[in-house]
Amino acid sequence: EITSLLSLYGGQFNDQQEIHINSPFWILNIPSEEMARGLMKRTVCAKSIFELWGHGSSAGELYTSLKSYPVEKMLPYLQSDSTYKIRIHTFNKTLTQAEKIKKIDALEFLPFNGKVNLKSPEHVFWILEDYGMDPNNVPEEPLDVYFGRWIADGQRELIESYSVKKRHFIGNTSMDACLSFIMANHARVKPNDVVFDPFVGTGGLLISSAHFGAYVYGADIDYNTIHGLGKASRKNQKWRGPDENIRANLRQYGLEKYYLDALVSDSSKPIWRKGMLFDAIITDPPYGIREATRRTGSQKEAVKSGERSTENHIFISSSYHLSDIFFDLLKFAAEYLVMGGRLVYWLPIYRPEYKEEIVPRHPCLKLISNCEQMLSSHTSRRLITMEKVKEFKDQDHNSYSLDGQYMPYKGHNSFREKYFSGVTKRIAKEEKDNQK
Repeated sequence: EITSLLSLYGGQFNDQQEIHINSPFWILNIPSEEMARGLMKRTVCAKSIFELWGHGSSAGELYTSLKSYPVEKMLPYLQSDSTYKIRIHTFNKTLTQAEKIKKIDALEFLPFNGKVNLKSPEHVFWILEDYGMDPNNVPEEPLDVYFGRWIADGQRELIESYSVKKRHFIGNTSMDACLSFIMANHARVKPNDVVFDPFVGTGGLLISSAHFGAYVYGADIDYNTIHGLGKASRKNQKWRGPDENIRANLRQYGLEKYYLDALVSDSSKPIWRKGMLFDAIITDPPYGIREATRRTGSQKEAVKSGERSTENHIFISSSYHLSDIFFDLLKFAAEYLVMGGRLVYWLPIYRPEYKEEIVPRHPCLKLISNCEQMLSSHTSRRLITMEKVKEFKDQDHNSYSLDGQYMPYKGHNSFREKYFSGVTKRIAKEEKDNQK
């Protein structure tokens, strides 16, 4: 998430970052404070950002680093007519108040000329100490110590304010608010973008994009979900109410003006005009037993069944293999994303058999990131972010890769088909076991 936002606002990771890969504290090179604030207005992963004045692997190294920091950069925040306070945050260890005061007093060599104000200071300075990631093996002294000026906090409060628990319209698999915002940030959604979700469901992924000022659009094969009909997913509620729909969700958060529409459509069928339409495609394809993978059946099947609703809506559907879903999704993104636009989606995997070559590829799309979310000891899903880097040509229509070599799509009975069929069965089994 941070890497995607840095590419949007400017900046990069410090060269030392690889050494501290498991640290909760990251050092970034950002050209301006304005850019740093822009990043923090978006991130739900980062808690706070600071202007780093000093850093060391011990208190002594920190003090040496602070003494070499240019005084002219400090002075604007240490004037006699200003107020300040110093706070301490320790990761993986709790300090007593006496220990905290001792560490603060040790910074008396800094040219603080202002007055201390603990309630509403103009400037807040932080000592940050890293005691490692192992709670069973906490060192006596910190592994790294940082001192800096607080600039801004991240958007962690969005997780609570957009919580699914408080949402008007939900489904069985409505996306967690935190993950929704992370996906929007991976896609680098910005104001006036057009964002599309081809498996929109109850529209949870549209909300996060609309919050960042993008116009949102969705499609789903489920007629009842799109129109807010049928059985409710909320406990102690049997049927959905007349105003339970995607538009009502956006209205709940004051985002209705960004809602374009939601279409009842089969994502496996070509319905769009030619040309680049979307700045980002963000989606969570269906898998498992809570959300069936299906597509419309053939006309022959439809006529044979004659099963219709009061709206003359044909309910015929056939199974939609998981591997076909990803093939169609990548092909759609390659054709309809703008250049530089991003596709962000979840890929379910069976961990014992997983290798990165399994991640589907397309010659028009570059893999940007591949992040894992654990579901159980054997299953997980990976958040895949891809960027369009090549214009879509007719010869790319059926290109597909699972091992780095692009090849024509071969339909069923391939390794790809067998692997994802196995993943679906294992996830379904675990869901059934959990329900029991």
